[in-house]
Amino acid sequence: MKAAIIGAGSLGQSIAKGLLKNKVVSSLYLTKRNTKSITDFNIYEEVILTSDNEEAVKNSDILIFAVQPRHLENILKDLKPLLKENHVIITVITGFSIAKIEAIVGVDKFIIRSMPNTAAAVGQSMTCLSPNTKGKEKVELAKTIFDSLGQSLEIPEEQLQAATVICASGIAFWMRLIRATTQGAIQLGFEADEAHKLAMQTCFGAASLLKESGNHPEAEIDRVTTPGGCTIEGLNEMEHQGLSSSLIKGINKSFDKINQIKN
Repeated sequence: MKAAIIGAGSLGQSIAKGLLKNKVVSSLYLTKRNTKSITDFNIYEEVILTSDNEEAVKNSDILIFAVQPRHLENILKDLKPLLKENHVIITVITGFSIAKIEAIVGVDKFIIRSMPNTAAAVGQSMTCLSPNTKGKEKVELAKTIFDSLGQSLEIPEEQLQAATVICASGIAFWMRLIRATTQGAIQLGFEADEAHKLAMQTCFGAASLLKESGNHPEAEIDRVTTPGGCTIEGLNEMEHQGLSSSLIKGINKSFDKINQIKN
């Protein structure tokens, strides 16, 4: 695959790292107004760094746009004359609908909105995909790309805002929970590095258990809670203090905010 990431910021770089790690692309253009901050990618033979979006588009078949929403319209307008019928346009941008993209480049283009997260850098992203009518023909191609970065799921576009909260913002939510567990472990007497390792691996283990077993979380909770034991004591205190409620409220608050972004 010949791909280009237009706008190699934090998310764009995470995607690039995943694509390169899994050897998905034969060439990868990374564009940024100032390429000095991404010179680390020069170690890869297949990577070309440039501030010229036109150069990247001319030499690529798959175009992944990872720019700020306010910049996308003008960038698409500038690049429209260079778009060919085989170009696949993939955006990872919040608040810029398929209809708006089609209004600029045409309904006859392969367009797929996607929402990965920064875990793409380590091959563990959860990516949701929403294609336009023409783009449905290229969904499997997009899945090939994003499955190499973790897992992907095709969903209706109207669910993409919610998916952004759960999958993209969700990375930060889980980081905060891991951080809180680390702080708790330090209070119990562990050194900071030990506490971080304990919290991180336990979180990874919990997710892996659910993924491999297919069990409901409560089924796995029941396996480690004994009558009158310390686990149920801790769980109940967390619930009394509003753990689940706070998390759900936070998710809904993020969803309210993302829906204020013009789509």
